[in-house]
Amino acid sequence: MSLIQARAAVGPLHRPVSQRASAKTLPNVQDMVQRLRPEEPLHCIRPETIGNAARAFIHAFKGDVLYAVKCNPEPAVLRALWAGGVRHFDCASITEVALVRRLFPGAVIHFMHPVKSRAAIREAWGLHGVRDFVLDSESELHKILDEITAPNAARLTAQPGLFVRLALPETGAAINLSKKFGADFMDAAALLRAARPHAGRLGVTFHVGSQCMDPLAWREAMALAGAVIRAAAVPVEIIDVGGGFAVAYPDMDPPPLSAFMAEIDAAFERLNLPGIKLWAEPGRALVAGGGSVVAQVQLRRGNMLYINDGVYGALADAGALKFRFPTRLLRAQPRPAAPDAAFGFFGPSCDSLDVMHGPFILPDDVAEGDWIEIGQIGAYGACLRTAFNGFDRAALAEVHDPAMLKTAGYEIATTRPNQDRGTV
Repeated sequence: MSLIQARAAVGPLHRPVSQRASAKTLPNVQDMVQRLRPEEPLHCIRPETIGNAARAFIHAFKGDVLYAVKCNPEPAVLRALWAGGVRHFDCASITEVALVRRLFPGAVIHFMHPVKSRAAIREAWGLHGVRDFVLDSESELHKILDEITAPNAARLTAQPGLFVRLALPETGAAINLSKKFGADFMDAAALLRAARPHAGRLGVTFHVGSQCMDPLAWREAMALAGAVIRAAAVPVEIIDVGGGFAVAYPDMDPPPLSAFMAEIDAAFERLNLPGIKLWAEPGRALVAGGGSVVAQVQLRRGNMLYINDGVYGALADAGALKFRFPTRLLRAQPRPAAPDAAFGFFGPSCDSLDVMHGPFILPDDVAEGDWIEIGQIGAYGACLRTAFNGFDRAALAEVHDPAMLKTAGYEIATTRPNQDRGTV
């Protein structure tokens, strides 16, 4: 027997209801909970919400839209995005690359992690046809070039797309991504010059940070990217404005999508760099409203509820980041309506850090055995689940319910072709 055995960290989500081709025939959450009375967390995917968000973003953004797969790699989510018009995918691992290629043979895949293993580069290039790679160091540039030209690599029929990740100053986003990745001004300009002779297309990419509420962050980042391009003094074809587009949560009401796009458009016009096209890498913006989880109350102690999901499950952001989420009560037994109250949650593990203070607003009569639907977890919910303490069992179903909380600008959009600068 092999000394090395592969093990998935998390048990797969099983589907408690058969799925049908038509979204109109999908069940709603409340009827499904009353019928199934689930005793494990139930993840609910809203394909229509996800597809509509994709269409709205594609309509608003004057460039190519790359979905950030890390945000939610569930195949049902990816299929909903594809139905909404997404054809480009930002992948951060070879596992994500292989998943997208298996589901969508015609998809355009971009390997946007600034630090990749040599094996991942070889497989992406040779087996999956990936041609775009991000880097933020000279070492990574040499690594990419070494592996795509190695004797065991696929025949080099085209030059790669090479994209230099630029570090940004603090933007006030919920998560600052420039603390880990990105080259400073002078290094980024030098990397563009070093990459230019080897690149079929060359680009600058940045990320203002996850859940960024300030559209002006993109204005400032675009100006910095333009200055780097001019300092490099080499032709550049792409500016990738990254992700970070904020969505609504109970205590976060971001500007509408149009406000973010207006700043990007105005900043792009000010750069006056003919021939450059725009990319974006939304994740949360496309899928947050398209997912919820139904958890069951196992014990009530005052205004703290012990539920069967938590920070080691789908609610990691409610713990570490203290995000609040929209909630609604699904009673196990009919009872008269009660006034609302504020609650906190304890997750199912034996770890006292498995706590979510919220506050989460629910009727004051919540009791053991009731279910709570927790919304806006389509982003970084199911994909952050762990197997800690053995609480990794959960189910998944597609539903036709609308999002529990709407974000301005993500309503159904009429498809229009992108302008010339938006097609690569």
